[in-house]
Amino acid sequence: MHERKRNPFTRSAQGGRVLSALMLPFFLVRPPAGFGVLTTTGRRTGKKRRKCVRVVRAGDRAYLVMLGPALLGRTGPGTTSAWLWNIRSNPSVELRLRGGRFAGAARELEEGVEKERARDVYCESVGPFDYLEFNFHLGGRPSRTRIEQLHRHWFDTGVPVAIDLAG
Repeated sequence: MHERKRNPFTRSAQGGRVLSALMLPFFLVRPPAGFGVLTTTGRRTGKKRRKCVRVVRAGDRAYLVMLGPALLGRTGPGTTSAWLWNIRSNPSVELRLRGGRFAGAARELEEGVEKERARDVYCESVGPFDYLEFNFHLGGRPSRTRIEQLHRHWFDTGVPVAIDLAG
């Protein structure tokens, strides 16, 4: 699966940060289904850091994926997103979803049954905003099947994360 090469928002990590900053005010008011705002604590500064993410909730858990380094146009050391480094340093996070704000503990998923369940939940969840997101990443005519394939690609090449939500 090849990402669009000319889209400045998906071509680099910097583009992703700019896109997240542009979406943040809207997502803080009302995030679309399947998306939210992840708030972590900076590992060096201790400041709150917010990032717009694709996140799918299933009961008392939420699942998200850090896109793989190849998708971000980077290779080698330093290819992990800052929000994931922050989670590794301090797993206490806040998640703003359409249903409200939730505190939680984030962790990377290891191989096993939970990771397979997370893959199914993450990849098979398709909402209206996913069709727009598809055009950012691949272009062409989006369909539910193509969107699910894109999500599977992200899950399989990225770093899946589970957030255990607390009320």
